[in-house]
Amino acid sequence: MRGSTCTYRRRAVVLGAFAALGAHLLGGCARDDGPAASGTGGAGSDGSGKTTITIGTFGVFGYKQAGLYAEYERLHPDVTIKESVIERNDAYYPQLLTHLAAGGGLADIQAVEVANINEVATTLSGKFEDLSKAAGVRRSDWLDWKWQQATDRKGRTVGLGTDIGPIAMCYRKDLFKKAGLPTDREAVGRLWAGDWQKYIDTGKAYKKRAPAGTVFTDSAAGVYNASIHAYPERYYDRRGKPIYAKSPAVKASWDLAVQAARGGLTARLKQFEKPWDQAYANGRFATVACPPWMLGYIKEKAGEAGRNKWDVAAAPRPANWGGSFIGVPKAARHKAAAVSLAVWLTAPAQQAKLFDRQASIPSTPSSYDMPQVRNARHPYFGGAPTGRIFAAAAKGIPTLVIGPDEQQIGTAFTDIGLLQIDQQGRSPREAWKATQKEIENAVDE
Repeated sequence: MRGSTCTYRRRAVVLGAFAALGAHLLGGCARDDGPAASGTGGAGSDGSGKTTITIGTFGVFGYKQAGLYAEYERLHPDVTIKESVIERNDAYYPQLLTHLAAGGGLADIQAVEVANINEVATTLSGKFEDLSKAAGVRRSDWLDWKWQQATDRKGRTVGLGTDIGPIAMCYRKDLFKKAGLPTDREAVGRLWAGDWQKYIDTGKAYKKRAPAGTVFTDSAAGVYNASIHAYPERYYDRRGKPIYAKSPAVKASWDLAVQAARGGLTARLKQFEKPWDQAYANGRFATVACPPWMLGYIKEKAGEAGRNKWDVAAAPRPANWGGSFIGVPKAARHKAAAVSLAVWLTAPAQQAKLFDRQASIPSTPSSYDMPQVRNARHPYFGGAPTGRIFAAAAKGIPTLVIGPDEQQIGTAFTDIGLLQIDQQGRSPREAWKATQKEIENAVDE
């Protein structure tokens, strides 16, 4: 899973904290695997005369786990790949900004999360190679909205799209059956097709006959995130103007989440914290919005007891939650070699292989017709045709407008406002005011 769950503060404060605390701050969040993480910088020789290409990532990108690094090294015997991983993007990205500003300590390839790509493309594009001109790159290989996210106004592309996060709905068949609801994934998808309000209405029906100790969904924030990511304009309009206080997308998603919280449909949990993890193991809730990266999370937390109880259905509307890019800094020591590797890793064939082994949905549509994606079924989720479900969702995702403080604003709505309603019983009006105050404190406009 790749995506930050922590609230950002003003970037100057964050960078100041990193400068002051250094390794002590990163020690609790990072795994120091090599040059990029340790700050020694760049690539070099491993003593055998090979070129060592370093890659800096956050979370699990899956290239190593899927065997892609090993495959590339077999195809290029003069290359060795070394990956450095910082587990959380909220630790990784400020460090990347610091290294870009200093012009050192950078890996040859650096990952960028979707919530940060706007800032990189609009204010830092001069610090990255223009990959639109790289040999073997064809813009038409990528979903148009994904390509646009990493391209500046001059047409320079700072990163090549890796995975995306089309949203489906994961649900517990056993709990649906006990509540008198259909269990077949096609029938379940029809319950709420086209409208998130139908999803809330399904929750109300579930509540009437809910198995003891269970609720319909995990959290108000989960409902909000799933809904908000279906709108092209959310926190910014197409001119880059902040609109979060009056955004129709925010209002609609907020109202849905409030309905869920005040209607007793949620488990009142905060996502990605231990109680949420435990609720999977205990079968506490019946549905959760699930981008592809969530499948592995559910499998891990629900364990063998959840096998064949969970299934996957289409979401009410196509939406995207998550996804990343990889780019090559101009300060990279081995730029030409790094560009070649970045192009190869993000080519449709490799994205299909990554999906086959790591369930990362490709951002390259031609991958969807490859057997690894087209025929994919997930045994843990009752053999659900995950390739088909997520590919269909991907094709309907609108071009999302991503602003510079996207992540901070979204986190304020989910982790401040909606959490206060869900867990503290505060009124929507009070929670909305608290959200707006948090955004004012966290965001530079």
